[in-house]
Amino acid sequence: MNAFRILVVDDHPIFRLGLCSLLRSREGWEVCGEAGDGRDAVEKCIQLKPDLVILDICLPILNGVDAARQILKDNPAQRILVLTDVGSDKVVSDCLQAGVRGWVLKSDTPSDLTAAVQAMQRNNCVYSLRISDLLVRSLSNQSPTGPAGPRVPLLSPREREVLQLLAEGRTCRDVAVILNIAVKTAETHRSNIMLKLDIHSIAKLVLYAVRNEIIHVQSLAAAAPPERGNGVANVILQSVN
Repeated sequence: MNAFRILVVDDHPIFRLGLCSLLRSREGWEVCGEAGDGRDAVEKCIQLKPDLVILDICLPILNGVDAARQILKDNPAQRILVLTDVGSDKVVSDCLQAGVRGWVLKSDTPSDLTAAVQAMQRNNCVYSLRISDLLVRSLSNQSPTGPAGPRVPLLSPREREVLQLLAEGRTCRDVAVILNIAVKTAETHRSNIMLKLDIHSIAKLVLYAVRNEIIHVQSLAAAAPPERGNGVANVILQSVN
């Protein structure tokens, strides 16, 4: 019988190592690949064609929600199990709408995780008991109206990618290299994003990304390029708090 092939996506190497060790200890399961950011996850899904993707939400370069959207756009049948410590209504709702079929919290037990993988191996949907209330709310409270102000769907998938990279402290030149586009194109995306959102500073752009959960405060400092330090992260932490 063919092994059940799993792609593990998490930006913390030590956690990823432990998770891979747990998965490899189960007979019939194979870790076919690892990724440390959302963009690499999308590319490895195309290359490796795993049976299951175990995906964190707080990822650099491309967050887990947008990575899931891209993966499922290319392959709607792809099984994705979110394994994260993020559990807001918005993130849950966005993942459900994208087509994610499983959700386990990092605070759950190893047996919860293995049971979830087994369920998805049988093509079942599975969600942690601790997040069931959020799932119910996300399905029952989908109102077209919401808080005043711009909403994330105003942005195209490419603009969301650019926004995340800018919010992580990267320059337009960095964005161009990562996304394999011209610097001028990256600058145009930045201008269009600011115009659409009526935002006129990078600090406010970062705050918007945090509030709309495109990036997360707990991973912001780690995502910032080391040569630029934690200045942007400090601005956001002060603004949020």
